[in-house]
Amino acid sequence: MRFFLVCGSVGVGGQGLVWDQGQDPLLKSIKHLTVDSKVSSRFAHTVITSRVVNKADAVREATFQMELPKKAFITNFSMVIDGVTYPGNIKEKAAAQEQYSAAMARGESAGLVTATGRKTEQFQVSVSVAPAAKVTFELVYEELLARHLGVYELLLKVRPQQLVKHLQMDIHIFEPQGISFLETESTFMTNELAEALTTSQNKTKAHVRFKPTLSQQQKSPEKQDTVLDGNFIVRYDVDRPVSGGSIQIENGYFVHYFAPDSLSTMPKNVIFVIDKSGSMMGRKIKQTQEALIKILDDLSPHDQFNLISFSAEATKWKPLLVPASTENVNEAKSYATGIRAQGGTNINDAMLMAVQLLEKANREELLPAGSITLIILLTDGDPTAGETDPLKIQENVRKAVNGQHSLFCLGFGFDVSYAFLEKMALENGGLARRIYEDSDSALQLQDFYQEVANPLMMSVAFEYPSNAVESVTQDAFRVFFKGSELVVAGKLRDHSPDVLSAQVRGQLHGENITFVMESHVAEQEEMFRGPKYIFHSFMERLWAYLTIQQLLEQMWVNTSSRGPPGGHPRPQHLPRLFTGRAGTAGGGLKLLNSPPRLGVPGPWWVAGSSDGWRACHLLRILTAFSLSVPELTPAPAPSPTSGPGGASYDMDFRIKGNTPAVPAPIQAPSVILPLPGQSVDQLCVDFRRPQELVNLLSDPDQGVEVTGHYETAKACFSWIEVTFENPQLQVHASPEHVVITRNRRNSAYKWKETLYSVMPGLKVTMDKAGLLLLSRPDRVTIGLLFWDGPGKGLRLLLQDTDRFSSHVSGTLGQFYQDVLWGPLDTADDRKRTLKVQGRDYSATRELKLDYQESPPGKEISCWSVEL
Repeated sequence: MRFFLVCGSVGVGGQGLVWDQGQDPLLKSIKHLTVDSKVSSRFAHTVITSRVVNKADAVREATFQMELPKKAFITNFSMVIDGVTYPGNIKEKAAAQEQYSAAMARGESAGLVTATGRKTEQFQVSVSVAPAAKVTFELVYEELLARHLGVYELLLKVRPQQLVKHLQMDIHIFEPQGISFLETESTFMTNELAEALTTSQNKTKAHVRFKPTLSQQQKSPEKQDTVLDGNFIVRYDVDRPVSGGSIQIENGYFVHYFAPDSLSTMPKNVIFVIDKSGSMMGRKIKQTQEALIKILDDLSPHDQFNLISFSAEATKWKPLLVPASTENVNEAKSYATGIRAQGGTNINDAMLMAVQLLEKANREELLPAGSITLIILLTDGDPTAGETDPLKIQENVRKAVNGQHSLFCLGFGFDVSYAFLEKMALENGGLARRIYEDSDSALQLQDFYQEVANPLMMSVAFEYPSNAVESVTQDAFRVFFKGSELVVAGKLRDHSPDVLSAQVRGQLHGENITFVMESHVAEQEEMFRGPKYIFHSFMERLWAYLTIQQLLEQMWVNTSSRGPPGGHPRPQHLPRLFTGRAGTAGGGLKLLNSPPRLGVPGPWWVAGSSDGWRACHLLRILTAFSLSVPELTPAPAPSPTSGPGGASYDMDFRIKGNTPAVPAPIQAPSVILPLPGQSVDQLCVDFRRPQELVNLLSDPDQGVEVTGHYETAKACFSWIEVTFENPQLQVHASPEHVVITRNRRNSAYKWKETLYSVMPGLKVTMDKAGLLLLSRPDRVTIGLLFWDGPGKGLRLLLQDTDRFSSHVSGTLGQFYQDVLWGPLDTADDRKRTLKVQGRDYSATRELKLDYQESPPGKEISCWSVEL
């Protein structure tokens, strides 16, 4: 039986180990699941090992599934069955696809790589497992962590789909420059699971371990289901010298990282080209307007801009570029609000109009000296009006731009030909990005803009002495943006000098600037040779990774194919870049004879070192695996059976049956304030007068401010925002989702999705009930909740309020200053006066719903004031 792995584009879900459906869960068992990721100088090497036992008395099919980052590449996959190892076999994609299809037609098991989400692709392979047999799967993949908005991110998908006796994740990070900060985030972590998470860190290395017990993995003691289902993310950044660069050397190869964040931002001239065709109607155009309004607010007064909207025809907002003054920005926001979606899609005319605006401004010397020109296109569909041939449009745009401007293309949804946009962007010094249709689409647009909002250098070129360096990857870049990083890798000559020097030249504000740096070869080699916790010889792999990625990009730009609608470009052939002989001392492709028991003729191509390893790097894009294992016939799967009496294990908290009518239902107050140390332990506050934007509380000593927008007509907050000074972070909560912004980077989370994020000085958690807690050591804990009970809406919770300083202020903060409670009213003991900072409030004892309890809430008697 042969197993094949090829690349695909159909999305499917799942990760871990899956047995054929309908089987008794007691017959399946994953004994062992480990994830070991070693990040050495941004280069991540991840090994996933899963060991399974078939406890049934018949053959069962097991499917190994794992979601991998889209930028990762698989370097090895093997299976160990009854002590025999069956490694992966590399083949040309076309030949492998043919064999894969034939195997599927014969009913044989097969593997597939498919796109599954925004950031992941799925690896999947199936195998028949004999009774009592043990199978070990091992998957190895690698990736270069790219820097986005000031952070590197390592994403691991955790979804074993059952309890695992031995489950362990280890992430080792080694950064010679020094780790400036480290944070972890999980979408499945609970307070119980958090006890299984440990993090240690020193100047240059960090270790994150997650090792939950069986009981910690359980959803509840009564159920055998696992809570592990989601993302585990590690984010970090490194220290940077004044030069902004670092040259690191290992085993005859080097990598040069360059990210001088201290430079001042260059002025930019930007044209926003917005699709307003009929397909953008509804949610898409609304989210585009929302994002565009916020993007316009982020323009610098030194910038110039214009807007072009297009359907069947293109229309410019102004005849010329205009400065980003407050008046012009406000006028542009009004224009954006008025955009209506209808008609066809004339991308060609809109793009040419954008270039003409920039060219006219250049001819009339209206572009500031040392400024940069950008065109940002947003569209959701293929061209349907004017010039509709994608190849002709690409040619027209390329000739018009003529290497003078940078084009960035945003494809909204999956109806657009992403391959068409990607090629057009790459041909014109930019890049493309898909915007996924979701509640956070506007945030995706804003995040993309933030990546290109702050150009720091242009015409950047890396130079190395020819007597030291044999070859390098791409060493010239049109623009360097703040928060990103330029990476050049190369191979040293056999007898290179003891010191590798480099110069990075570029332009800043119209003037030439040069960075000079050097690195001692012997010192660097020794630094990477010693540590046991790093993956050695990674720099050669990093060099090969960049080389292949850039060659593929170049080939895609040079090809005339537009690619499949909505798909990613995948060139079919590569030139023979690397060659090697089997068994040579230099380490070429290693040839193995087929296992004797199988009788399948060789050769068997597996990941060796040097050239053989490089061939394996093409797997994600160009090649396929083939595995041969003993053929077993699966027994028929038993039919699914229902539980005893057909009982449901899901709890239903809704009150069923007839209930008496309640003329005046008890509502939850706008805010419940705990008042430790006062004669009254808590205070219910309701907003009755029009409030709109409210400064709820501010404490400069605590470094926190809470504001909100209260809608009196709906009797609820439309949003609440919490801003911290240290760490510099903002949390914006709305009924749709929670958005956390840090370093210009937005992360959106839906209510009731589990979240556990630990960063220096702050822990952010959210449970299945939708309670978001923001806690800091020795500080007030702030909670945000989307309340589903009576009085539905956003709610604010405060814990440890005795930690407020004497400088706290605000509409709610005032109640933590000098507060004086008056005696009970002699005529009505349900009333009394509350004096706060010289102002009297009438307080009334009323029944309220405590929203701090799960819906429908707990009835409490509370002193209530109206503001």
